[in-house]
Amino acid sequence: MSALVRERSKITSKGQTTIPKVVRQALGVGYGGEIDFVVDEGGRVSLLAAQDETDPVIESFLTFLAQDMARDPARITAFPADLAERMAVLTEGMSVDLDDEVDGAVTL
Repeated sequence: MSALVRERSKITSKGQTTIPKVVRQALGVGYGGEIDFVVDEGGRVSLLAAQDETDPVIESFLTFLAQDMARDPARITAFPADLAERMAVLTEGMSVDLDDEVDGAVTL
């Protein structure tokens, strides 16, 4: 694979480096912009212009909630204490790592 751009940058004693101008231009990132570093299994590093990670489904749901709350604010109530207690009883002693892989089929 041939490279379009190849530049070298030193790492300072504070672990910092300057992204060369030609690389920033190739990524379309200016001063104050953000980049993502991606390291693959082979140890190769890619730099990508940071993208806002928005989920259109979540965005639509949050918009729906905001509109509903604005339309009828009286419907906003405290979470029922008895439901919170029941949830605590049902999950007592459980340990969950949200980064763990889900085993088996998932139906949503």
